[in-house]
Amino acid sequence: MSSVKTIDLGLKNAYDELFMDDKGRVENRAPKILDIPITEIDNFPEHPFKVKIDEDMEQLVQSVKERGIITPITLRQKENGRYEIVSGHRRRKACELAGLPTVRAEVQDLTRDEAIILMVESNLQRSHILPSEKAFSYKMKLEAMKRQAGRPKKENGVPVGPDSLIGKSREILAVDSPDSNTQIQRYIRLTNLSPTLLDMVDDGKIAIRPAVEISYLEKEEQEALIETIALEEATPSLAQAIKMRDFSKNGKLNEDVILSIISEEKPNQRAKFSIPTERISKFIPDNISPKQTEEYVLKALEYYHHYRQKQRELER
Repeated sequence: MSSVKTIDLGLKNAYDELFMDDKGRVENRAPKILDIPITEIDNFPEHPFKVKIDEDMEQLVQSVKERGIITPITLRQKENGRYEIVSGHRRRKACELAGLPTVRAEVQDLTRDEAIILMVESNLQRSHILPSEKAFSYKMKLEAMKRQAGRPKKENGVPVGPDSLIGKSREILAVDSPDSNTQIQRYIRLTNLSPTLLDMVDDGKIAIRPAVEISYLEKEEQEALIETIALEEATPSLAQAIKMRDFSKNGKLNEDVILSIISEEKPNQRAKFSIPTERISKFIPDNISPKQTEEYVLKALEYYHHYRQKQRELER
């Protein structure tokens, strides 16, 4: 049986406040700092940020063993009396790995949408965030903001008012975010990618801009692209991704077309030559400056090319 008293953040608080003075109401609504049993804490539903058991986690576990939790995690109480994490999934996991039975927590009275917004804002302060984490967190926060604004009025069946416009919502979202309105839109588009393609984006195998274009492909087309990427060991460039999106829009994208596009030579796939300076310096006159060296080498190659042509003509 838990030794921690359950906090009622619902009707009981509202009833009790009827008999409180202003000071009492303020104190009653203030966040509660308690030691909550880890077994009574659930993860945030559809939490988009990954908790990795890596070197950083090992260091955090050691810190928790030595000094405990310095900054309390943030929780909200659910209707069934349990708690869910709003901010502090890594700290809770570190406490669990350190073998602690409880975790120091601040319990806040938050609605679901308030909790989503706080969860996203707290995690976006991290130094390293994967594209997939930004994609789903921005989407969750944007949807929560739109729900908070309420259903918009309509004229002729069309939503009106700044809060009803997705673009306006993204502008508001961008104010407190590290990314611009346009970049937020790109990240949210990534949520339309298959998990396999999204993993490639996280791994840096596919850049954001090509990934955005690919996100417009149908599910079957994305699966065909995945097979082609594995077969050709090549990922699409932005130009190739745009081309595939155009074919898809016109209903003409199939496995053969995808293979044809992926097989095209990219500018960055063309062979590049690098000759160490020490290998050619003895052939370069002293009066040739470093800036003139490239032109000198090209002219020398051109001269040699003409010389070889004349030699072939003489051999005929």
